Amino acid sequence: MKFSLEGLLVYFPYEYIYPEQYRYMLELKRSLDANGHCLLEMPTGTGKTITLLSLITSYQLAHPEVGKLVYCTRTVPEMEKVLVELQELIQYRAKYFPAGQDPKLLALGLSSRKNLCINEKVNEGSRESVDAGCRNLTAPWVRDRAQSSAAVELCGYFEDLENAGPDAKLDAGVYTLHDMRVMCRKEDKHWCPYYLARHMIAFANVVVYNYQYMLDPKVSQMVSRELEKECIIVFDEAHNIDNVCIEALSVNLRQQTLESANRNLSKLNTAIERVKATDAQRLTDEYRRLVSGFQGQGVLPEGDGWLATPVLPNDILREAVPGNIRRAEHFVAFLRRFVAYLRQRMDVEQVESSTTDSFLTHMQTQVNIDAKTLRSCYDRLSSLMKTLEITDMDDFTPIHLVADLATLVGTYQKGFAIIIEPYDERMPTVSDPVIQLACLDASLAMAPVFKRFQSVVITSGTLSPIDLYPRILDFKPVVCQSLQMTLTRDCLCPVVLTRGADQNPVSTKFDLRSDPNVIRSYGKMLVELASVVPDGVVCFFVSYRYMDQIVAKWNDMGILNELMAHKLLFIETTDVQETSMALDSFRRACDCGRGAAFFSVARGKVAEGIDFDRHYGRAVVMFGVPYQYTLSRILRARLEFLRESFQIQESDFLAFDAVRQAAQCAGRVIRSKSDYGLMVFADSRYQRHDKRDKLPGWITAHLKDAHLNLSTDMLMHVARAFMRSMGQPYSSGDIGKSLLTSAQVNSIDTHMLPSAAANGLLAGS
Repeated sequence: MKFSLEGLLVYFPYEYIYPEQYRYMLELKRSLDANGHCLLEMPTGTGKTITLLSLITSYQLAHPEVGKLVYCTRTVPEMEKVLVELQELIQYRAKYFPAGQDPKLLALGLSSRKNLCINEKVNEGSRESVDAGCRNLTAPWVRDRAQSSAAVELCGYFEDLENAGPDAKLDAGVYTLHDMRVMCRKEDKHWCPYYLARHMIAFANVVVYNYQYMLDPKVSQMVSRELEKECIIVFDEAHNIDNVCIEALSVNLRQQTLESANRNLSKLNTAIERVKATDAQRLTDEYRRLVSGFQGQGVLPEGDGWLATPVLPNDILREAVPGNIRRAEHFVAFLRRFVAYLRQRMDVEQVESSTTDSFLTHMQTQVNIDAKTLRSCYDRLSSLMKTLEITDMDDFTPIHLVADLATLVGTYQKGFAIIIEPYDERMPTVSDPVIQLACLDASLAMAPVFKRFQSVVITSGTLSPIDLYPRILDFKPVVCQSLQMTLTRDCLCPVVLTRGADQNPVSTKFDLRSDPNVIRSYGKMLVELASVVPDGVVCFFVSYRYMDQIVAKWNDMGILNELMAHKLLFIETTDVQETSMALDSFRRACDCGRGAAFFSVARGKVAEGIDFDRHYGRAVVMFGVPYQYTLSRILRARLEFLRESFQIQESDFLAFDAVRQAAQCAGRVIRSKSDYGLMVFADSRYQRHDKRDKLPGWITAHLKDAHLNLSTDMLMHVARAFMRSMGQPYSSGDIGKSLLTSAQVNSIDTHMLPSAAANGLLAGS
């Protein structure tokens, strides 16, 4: 349909639109009009992606001054899904224009070499090995050597792309990663899709890539630095965006890492001696450039796949390199001294925690290393690696991590903690020392994004309580809305199980999780639920350790045999391939009518990225409240930082974090309005308001009083009634309630939105 939204002509590729989609577009448009940032929560299964794409591409069409849309996703499958939906939208939009006169749009996805490389000699193996293989064939000095020796191997795809010059470009269209690989294999092209995509970002109207390309300074300064201020940045499925920000600026070093770093330094020394003997002028030229500093001197590698500095753009060193590390051999000696200091600090018997300031003071006293020298480490190492013409970056990861830590410690005084642990607290008998530079402030990574771009959209299906995100990320959104779901039938059935069949409370809290009665009650409940619910049942546990424990106990009690009389059983493991095979087998068991149960872990790969739509997920059970490991030193440090800096209480943040994970798990089974699913929150703590009220509004709106504080037998009664009602014939929607026609949409006076909602046109929004 085509309709007007406050004067903006919107192209939407379906005959009907959900009221919440209309409201979402309205809030998004008001945010773009105000040149501000927004937080929007929209229920899962209500077409959030196509709503975003329709509104923003229509806005770009009406406002040519607006920059490109940069759509950030978490995974490659999500990236491909966004591009496929955009293809359908652009094809639909073309119908409203005369042949050949439809507005042209270029959209593409950018991912790692591993996902785009088509050179069969390189594209096998891990991501790091593919990167190294690519650099071995495309580095400038490799190409220079090939000019004088035919024996030097190059990448034909990259060479053809370079030789094509200005002709190496993409025609208007929407290109998925698969489309890019197919097109670049054609004989008339024969181009490298990775470098072509990197080149075409500057000319694209829509770019889709991973969060890291925007948030991780090592990557963003290489890929996203040319983006204009007018760009619209979208972070989709952003309920964990604070964790992504923290991980981007954190570094962990184990004893094995430091040992490998020392071996890296020995290799660098050998390479320096070799270059001194064969081409000493290279080192001399580098030294002269370093006297003037890094910026603008051509010292740092650009465009050849090297990572940039790990610090944020505003904090980049813009001064001359300290004299004590300008010469290559002096810099390697400096790194040896720093690694030796880290190994000495790691030799502790008790946990030590310090700020970056106190860490620097101790280091200055012990080994006379100052912050200014540390700040230069990462860039100085990158320069040296380029000068020595080293391409096997995979082998030098350990020393890069050391330089990473050095640069961050030397740059930031606040928002970080350094924690040294002699062993993992969960395995105190095994010596496994680790030094961790933990970023505590998620707003550090987001601040450059909010400052640089005029409109940033943070959206997900599980952002509740939504008012906590502006505090954690330290920004002021112009729009902050949580939307409800309009339904013609109650296809969601959330329930809170607090007691087993024996009427004793069930919970995974520490003093009850090992209680045989609780474990038996959970098992009996699942067996009875499996006998009532058809097809697929998905179960989420609070951790791998707890899942292993409870599965072993259920096996001893004979509960697994009872369960498998009703459903086949499949379990997520830490191995990605095993889990993929288990998921495939689970789906086949559901397809053939046998039915299956899938055991998974909150915060795991399945909980974050796999949909159990239709018959694959007729019920989801969340066993317990998925709190983080509360004895973690890093978590304790972060909680203290949040309390002191943002006045967020520990209990509030822990409950917020746990419940958003539980909601994410529960939302896996509802992927459209025609879907239906039972959501069982199996823990007595969900009965409390401080937990329940943090669930998204689209879940709590369907959480009836009669479905609270249930025992197992009461749950079975609710489950039977729900499955019976869902088994009745269903019409996909009453026009005007769950669906709006173009005539109804065009008749809505958006300035009188509350009265329109009251009349039923936007019921539930």
